[in-house]
Amino acid sequence: MRTWFAIACLTLLCSGCAAIPEVRDKPIYHNPFPQLARVAIVPFNNQSDVPTLDMDEVTLAYYGELQSIRGFEVVPVGVVMRAMQASNNNGTDVEQLRALGKMLGADAVVVGSVTDYTPYYPKRLTLAINWYSTNPGFHPIPPGYGLPWGTAGEEFIPESHVWEAEFALAREQLATQTPAEPDLDDRIENPEKNEQIAVEGLPPNWPDPSGFIPDAPRTQPPPMLQQDGPIISQIRSYSENDSNLTERAEQYYFFLDDARNGGWQGFLDRSNDFIRFCCYSHITEMLSLRGGAGESQLAIRWGESR
Repeated sequence: MRTWFAIACLTLLCSGCAAIPEVRDKPIYHNPFPQLARVAIVPFNNQSDVPTLDMDEVTLAYYGELQSIRGFEVVPVGVVMRAMQASNNNGTDVEQLRALGKMLGADAVVVGSVTDYTPYYPKRLTLAINWYSTNPGFHPIPPGYGLPWGTAGEEFIPESHVWEAEFALAREQLATQTPAEPDLDDRIENPEKNEQIAVEGLPPNWPDPSGFIPDAPRTQPPPMLQQDGPIISQIRSYSENDSNLTERAEQYYFFLDDARNGGWQGFLDRSNDFIRFCCYSHITEMLSLRGGAGESQLAIRWGESR
């Protein structure tokens, strides 16, 4: 046995660089929202200054990347479009979106826009995505929700996630302190309303960091407080010459097992693949910010797989 083992080792050493495997961590993502398992995507809008951008291609790219995430069931885009045509539903407001979601049996309806696009190097794409819940009682899921705050895992939360969570919290807190401009006639008739009154304590609607940690289960369902805004909202810009994006693209391409030549640079150079990767980045960033990133898996690849 020792002889055969020695021969095997010598064979590997003599085979050169191919004997040295490439080792990488494969990021794993999942749906952290069991209440949002079935999702419908309406055709994306083109708000950029490039009228030739194929929005069906962008919508299908987002659909494909979201469907690949464990825990999501995504209604085919063709089914959504036929349902919108049959019901004369354009998805122009939250009521129409909820009606469409109920028709399709979806928990959430995704509305997306491309607000900026450059098809030439360095390519650039900006995605603005809003998720609307079919149930009007579901409230927004802020960045930072579901992350391991207050536990030993808090030190491993990426700094970018900490900043975005704190920034979102600060915006919500500031909204409770922003003065409302009263009506001019009301100020004249009721001058006492212009007086500044100091009040001890915090306002009843003051957002605090405890909102990042999911509440314990209730014995009874909570009362329904309707809200009509998106439950998830995210805008991201991606540029082909951004070092952070190219680093993620190299990792993404490594696990893609693409038989075409050109490597990850050629991958980004193809417009349809660049759009697809931007959709992947947008989705995974959104999930990672809300507790949807699992432990990465160690991947070992020996030479070329194709």
